[in-house]
Amino acid sequence: MKFSKYSVVIIGSGISGLFLANKLAENNELSDDILLVTKTELFSGSSALAQGGIVSVIPEINPSDSIESHIKDTIKAGCGLNNLNTVKYVSEKSAMAAQELMRFGVEFDKINSSLSFTLEGAHSCPRILHAKGDSTGRIIEQALCEKIATAKNVDIYTNSIAVEILVDSNSECKGVILFNKNNNSFETVYSSNVVIATGGIGQIYKTTTNPAASCGDGIALAYNCGAEVENMEFVQFHPTALYCKDKATMPLVSESVRGEGGKLVDINGDYFAKNYHYLADLAPRDVVARAISQQIKETNVEYVNLDISQIGIEKFRLRFPTITSLCAENNVDISEGLIPVVPAEHYFMGGIKTDLNSKTSIKNLYAIGECASTGLHGANRLASNSLLECVVFAMELSDYIIKNNNKAPKKNDEKVKNAIEKYANLDIDNYPNSEIAQMFARLKETMTSNVGISRNFESLSLALSAINSIQAELKQYSNIFSSYILELKYALVVAKLITQAACKRDDSIGAHFRADSMKNIQNITEGKVNNDEILVK
Repeated sequence: MKFSKYSVVIIGSGISGLFLANKLAENNELSDDILLVTKTELFSGSSALAQGGIVSVIPEINPSDSIESHIKDTIKAGCGLNNLNTVKYVSEKSAMAAQELMRFGVEFDKINSSLSFTLEGAHSCPRILHAKGDSTGRIIEQALCEKIATAKNVDIYTNSIAVEILVDSNSECKGVILFNKNNNSFETVYSSNVVIATGGIGQIYKTTTNPAASCGDGIALAYNCGAEVENMEFVQFHPTALYCKDKATMPLVSESVRGEGGKLVDINGDYFAKNYHYLADLAPRDVVARAISQQIKETNVEYVNLDISQIGIEKFRLRFPTITSLCAENNVDISEGLIPVVPAEHYFMGGIKTDLNSKTSIKNLYAIGECASTGLHGANRLASNSLLECVVFAMELSDYIIKNNNKAPKKNDEKVKNAIEKYANLDIDNYPNSEIAQMFARLKETMTSNVGISRNFESLSLALSAINSIQAELKQYSNIFSSYILELKYALVVAKLITQAACKRDDSIGAHFRADSMKNIQNITEGKVNNDEILVK
């Protein structure tokens, strides 16, 4: 086994990981180099798929906006389960985050040389910066990738997966064990600063906007080494993914389309969003997703349509070039003014519990981005707060690491040594396995059917039983190491945590909807519907 040491190890190469690596690379005070680990290749994660944009509160040039307004919108979308200090902190840092991105080469769209702000659902005013229309995530990640390529103190490991976080008897992180899929070998990396930035959990569901690598690896890694997790029941389903039958990763149709005037219409041509919420098509995502799900059920058709005719087809092509291309690639003719859409798992509000310095409950282990639960989102994420969260916490974590310990550990106790020795005698069989693929497919079907947009005690019990069954079957591979098996193990850990948390919360709030909650049943019986909740017929 190879051994190495770094001042900082960053696991994950989305916008949060890349931004942190770039910020750290500018500093000359680190005692050793920085290691950036990516499961596949650079520029392959969820960040590049983000279309809508990034929140930036800049009242000086956008006088309709304010920090107070953004805080209010964020907390309202999050159903009050947000951490107020975190929301205030992130909002106040949003202008600086945009400035840093522009310094790193990101060119946001402008109108007459002034930054252009757009509106998205549940925002009280336009405050979303965007790049090349609907290509914001791709443009940001591209700029960060180009900059990191010039850094002399950053090593990049591609096609490498984190196997285990090394934690000693004092609950202090000492490094990480990696597996390189290119040469089927393990490496122990010693570091006093390990940062998990692995993104979301979408691939544990049958339909998602997340790429193939998003299986919840980082959350499982942290949980397995003893770190606290929280809010695991809050899984956000984006209302409008482009309907592609039998496609595991569905292209996103940004919320900005509805912000620009697009409206949801069912197969009969009826606008229906106004029947579910007073904000209609621009209601919070969980409300719109359930509304579409309900409409699909009632019309017995697998999708609804997004009517873009009111935007104007040519204007749509100019404003949304990425979505226009995605539609063409999937044989959707937008000239007719209708785009077929369906809800799909999109974002995870729960994850590894962190503070304002991105510290987890394990010393020297940090988490940033979607895998972290910072308290910003509460029960439901406000649109375009995700990229903002990535940049703000990466920006602040770089300062924290530089000011604190950044030397690789010199000594390790027996617990760490024993953890490393476990991988010395494992048989490596890193070829795709049809049985593992079938187990993964069963997990996806289980989570989609039972722990999706709407849950109840019976469906959650069925899910737990199925997850336990798959975990029992996996025991036959206990003496074999494979990145495919490891990925399924991670997915099962996260799936069980989500399901267990959903069982414990027997009321409905935000993205967690319990169809069997007494409050919902009473409202249905009495015909009462709260303005902030979907009507269930």
